[in-house]
Amino acid sequence: MERELRVAVVGFGKMGMLHAGILNVLPRVKLVAICEKNGLIRRFLKKAVKNVQVVGCVEKLAKLDLDAVYVTTPIASHFPVVKALCEGGIARHFFVEKTLASNFKEACVLCDLARKFGEVNMVGYMRRFSVTFMKAKSLLNEGVIGKPLSFKAYAYSTDFLGVKGNSKVQTPKEGVVRDLGCHALDLALWFFGDLQVEYAKIESVVNDGSMDSAHFSVNGLAGVVGEFNVSWCVDGYRMPEVGFMIEGSEGSLNVNDDELEIILKNGKRQKWLRHDLGDFVGFWLGSPEYYREDESFVRAILQGGMVEPCFETAAKVDRLIDEVLAKAR
Repeated sequence: MERELRVAVVGFGKMGMLHAGILNVLPRVKLVAICEKNGLIRRFLKKAVKNVQVVGCVEKLAKLDLDAVYVTTPIASHFPVVKALCEGGIARHFFVEKTLASNFKEACVLCDLARKFGEVNMVGYMRRFSVTFMKAKSLLNEGVIGKPLSFKAYAYSTDFLGVKGNSKVQTPKEGVVRDLGCHALDLALWFFGDLQVEYAKIESVVNDGSMDSAHFSVNGLAGVVGEFNVSWCVDGYRMPEVGFMIEGSEGSLNVNDDELEIILKNGKRQKWLRHDLGDFVGFWLGSPEYYREDESFVRAILQGGMVEPCFETAAKVDRLIDEVLAKAR
């Protein structure tokens, strides 16, 4: 009989529930424990969930012989939680929801801990597993639009549209760049390689001191230049959306969560929607990319490989966010 991976989820909010649901249907995976500090949620889980340990602190996972742990707590707690998991020898494989940490310094420490105490690690930039962005990456690698020269990227939502000056509305304290813009930054690193921030401006829209909209420009090592616009106060984006408009030496490529189009200088033009690209998974929860993401993490553990984006890759996003904040100041 093949051995099952013993997995725990730390933090049972929206993302914890999503990953737990997917893990529960993946072959050769056993959800062993849920760690949640909220007492009310723990009491509910103990009544509702069978054959799963429910604990209130990370240290109580130590005796459960875990292979892997998913960390889906708020970003500010990623550093102490992952540090405790590594130093306590609680598991060898770690999945952390984006962003890896609250800043680049913390991310570097977690990378060092993972190298010392862990094996397979991954950070939840799930758009790398979207069929439109995967197809875009393939076309860029094939040189379909030639050498990438410039790009414009956006990450928009309508979450806080029209609530300017409302003191009762609290935006995520980490700000829009880390909360929403990190997906665009990760995809840009995946598409174009390392980047450096040249200019940045951040605006407060909802309340004084909140970071609600950002514009920044970057230069790439390979010569590409890019601009980012990020905001959660834009009309028409009920669901968050990330997109790129890329200009190359032989044409252009436009891609977002739902569609992809290439327009070449030789006159060729082609467009794909999500359903054109075989957007099928074994279990649909949230969106298909979450299943592919978790499946890739589990496969890497079972087959002894590595998976992207790993801690080292995700730390580059934290570095860029720190650069954006520093330039904006």
